[in-house]
Amino acid sequence: MRITIFAPGKVHLLEIAGVRDALFEANCKTGPGRSYRVLLVTEQGIAEESASGVTFVPDAGIADAIQACDTLIVVGPYGLPTRPSDDVIGWLRKQALSSRRYGSTCTGAFLLAQAGLLSGRRATTHWQYAERLATDFPDIRVEPDRIFVRDGPVFSSAGVTAAIDLAFSLIEEDHGRALALWVARRLVVFLKRPGGQSQFSEALTSQAVGTGPIDRVRLHILESPRADLGLEALADVASVSPRHLSRLFRAELGMNPAAYVELTRVDMARHLLENSSAPIKAIAHAAGFGSTTTLRRAFLRIIGVTPVDYRQRFQTTESPDTRTDESAAILS
Repeated sequence: MRITIFAPGKVHLLEIAGVRDALFEANCKTGPGRSYRVLLVTEQGIAEESASGVTFVPDAGIADAIQACDTLIVVGPYGLPTRPSDDVIGWLRKQALSSRRYGSTCTGAFLLAQAGLLSGRRATTHWQYAERLATDFPDIRVEPDRIFVRDGPVFSSAGVTAAIDLAFSLIEEDHGRALALWVARRLVVFLKRPGGQSQFSEALTSQAVGTGPIDRVRLHILESPRADLGLEALADVASVSPRHLSRLFRAELGMNPAAYVELTRVDMARHLLENSSAPIKAIAHAAGFGSTTTLRRAFLRIIGVTPVDYRQRFQTTESPDTRTDESAAILS
């Protein structure tokens, strides 16, 4: 099965290596006849420097990589990619439309979008650039908090390490869950990681710096998460009517004030779970949730895991009290 990976300049090397290592591990189990044959392609086919400074050598340039592939994967560069050359756009279109499936990792979605290959499709990209993708290409239905999106023969994955999630998905599709799980265990990563990209975003990225009504409200929410944050109370902070505040939130943030309050409280709780050993009950209180039950429900709905599971996987501080705290939280 021929897998062609196209890499632009200043690529995140992990996106190439993660996919190739996962496919290599799969090959170790499947044997000849069912194995993947991977071709790494760049525009010129010469040695390239990755974003981290490591030089890599592709297998071919686009002028030589003319054979149709089963699967085309377009990986992303550091930051937003520049518009590819007409030659690259033509090659991407020909390869994609003659393949069984095609897609992108991270900001590689922008290259497919610029080639017109994501029009009318659902897709995702790195959380930091999802809004830009939706703005620049309004015909794409961007799902910013998804690790992986599949829309018919088209797939896309989120930032950098999500390329490994993509590889697992392809292996599972081709060879079944058992092999995908075996590869995940070999690489010591989740077969299906919990939650969405929100758990990897910077804590409290919504801190306000402006002076408009929305900015005053956002800052108030951050500074007083335990206060009354109902619509009328927030409208008083903004000095506008409740109806007008709701319109402002939908226009600027795409959600109502209540949803924004909950997301901010979840982000606060997430930050505390990652960086402290405070009891779950104390974290629920500090983030403005009325109880651990309310906190748990919000985490399950927004992130997809419980606060306890989140702490187990993402806590960055060592604490001798964590195990006791988690046991108590399960009972709450």
